[in-house]
This record gives sequence, C-alpha cells and structure tokens, in this order.
Amino acid sequence: MPANKYALLRYRIIDRCISNSLNPFPTKEDLRSACEEALYGSDGENISISTIEKDIWAMRNESELGYYAPLAYHRDHRGYYYEEEGYSINEISLNDEDLDAIRFAANTLIQFRDLPIFQQFDQAIGKIADRLSVAPDLDTTGLERFMQFESTPSARGSHQLAPLLKAIKSKYIVDLEYQKFSESTSSTYTLNPYLLKEYRNRWYLLGLDAERDIIRTFGCDRILSVKTDSSRTYKEVKFNSEEYFKHAIGITVIDDSPPVEVVFKCSLLLASYLKSQPLHTSLKLDFNDDSATVKMNVLITFELLQWLQGFSSDLTLLKPTTLRDKFAETLENAAKKYI
Repeated sequence: MPANKYALLRYRIIDRCISNSLNPFPTKEDLRSACEEALYGSDGENISISTIEKDIWAMRNESELGYYAPLAYHRDHRGYYYEEEGYSINEISLNDEDLDAIRFAANTLIQFRDLPIFQQFDQAIGKIADRLSVAPDLDTTGLERFMQFESTPSARGSHQLAPLLKAIKSKYIVDLEYQKFSESTSSTYTLNPYLLKEYRNRWYLLGLDAERDIIRTFGCDRILSVKTDSSRTYKEVKFNSEEYFKHAIGITVIDDSPPVEVVFKCSLLLASYLKSQPLHTSLKLDFNDDSATVKMNVLITFELLQWLQGFSSDLTLLKPTTLRDKFAETLENAAKKYI
C-alpha cells in the first residue's frame, strides 16, 4: 500500500534523527517526539509509538518506497541505527509527481487560511507550509518562474459561514438580517437552512423561507447578522441540490419555471472553447464549415444573460424568441451609449 505524503515526511524525520552523529541510537520515543515536534509543534496533534513502529517497518520492508533501509535496533545502546555506514534515504528522492502533489496541496490550503471558517486551522496550515522544509527535496526556490497561483481574496460575509454551517448540520432555524444591493434598509427572514454554495468566489445560502414556503437564495456578503433558534421546529424537505440546480447556470433558480431550449450560432473559436469547457451539461454542438450551432436545455437566468452578453460579438441568438428580443434590446441600449 503506497505511503501517504504525511508518512513520507515522517520517514525523512526518522532518517535525519538516525543519521545525527550528535545523538546516536535514538529510541522509539525519541523518534516519536521528533516527528511530533517537527510536524505539529508542542501544541499540535499526537503521534503514537505504534505509528513510529509501522514507519520503521515500512522503511525496512515496503517495496513501494524502495528504501529497504538497513535499520536495526542496538540492544546495548537501546536505540536505532543504520547497519550500513553513511546510509540515508535522502539518496532516494521523491518523484516529481509526489513533489508536485505536496506543493499543490500546501498552496491550496495557504490560499484560504485568512477565511474566518479556516482560522481555527490557521496554525496547522502555517505549520504545513513551514515544515515542508523538513525534506530538502521539497525546495521550491525559483518555482514562481514556472508556476503562479491565483490569490484568493477574503470575501465579505465569509464570517457567516461557520454559524450557518452549524445551523444546517444541527437543523436549527435561523433568523437572517439581510440587506439587498437595491435597498437602503435591511429585512429579516426566517429560514430552514439547507445548503451553502460557492459561485465565483462568493458564498450563498439556500433555505426554505418559512413565510413564503419556497426555497430562496441569499448572498452571504449581504447577511448582516445570523441568529439561530433550536426551540422552533425545523421543517425538513427532500432537498436535492443536484436536482435543484440541474437546469441552472450559476446560482439562480426560478421556482416552478421549466427549462427552455436555448439555441445560438457562434464562431468556431467559441465553439471550441465550449467543447473543452461546456457551459451546461445539456449543451450540444453541431459544427458547420464556418460556424457552429449550440443547443442547451436551461433556465433563463441572470447568469445566462450575463454569459451571452459577454460573448455577444461571437454569437447570434436564435431561440427562444422572448430571450432573443430581450438580448437585442440590451445590446441596443448598450450601443446607444457609444454613439
């Protein structure tokens, strides 16, 4: 069974301890303490003696690792040593795939460390970043010349994620103080919360509006306060998020509105883009000599209109007629601003 990346880091620490001439013949407790301190710090998680015993066995015998380390126990000194003088597993490097996997995982975690919901793990995330230096082969100096990660800013409203997630999992009623972009005052809504969904670096809450008895969507960046109430009866419904968003593009779902067939012609370049990254699962492409016809079965939403407008110079909307007329009116009003 292949070792996970965390185990590989422990092997490196064990190797370093055994190769340390200033403290020869480390005991299992010495190895356990060194791994725990290096990976978690004094106030982190615990590593058991049994984990170290499994690590020693793997370093000696695991064919997937390829170490076959000459690790032995010295009865007189009551500690471990290498029977082969000068041996070190550092001579057997992690392969490129292993190194890339560790770097990607670490960088992904670090991007989100400032979000409030992750702040309780901030220390652990920081230690992962710092402790990568335990293995010399993981030196990422100069990596920025070849790879640049997108910076993820902290979104407004992210501090609401933790209490909302707890309310969903605990099945608590929530009272939201919410202010729409179009209004200068806030309103209060009582919800049975069901789902938190991310779309384009923004978080949204979906829940049953107790007053109107419909599923509604609320942008977390517009939620001013959240109050949970466990005393009121939580109304459970068979909410299936995949089915709910089946015909949607983006975050908007219009209750009781059936999907419609949207058809447009577009350039071959745009068609190639849609082939590699479909706008919707129902999307079908029919290529011609100098253009392509696109068909999909979706809801008419703001996100769909926004996407169509973004590629308006590369497509001609054909169906449905109501959407075509609205699209033409929008483009005409936009063009008037430049005349």
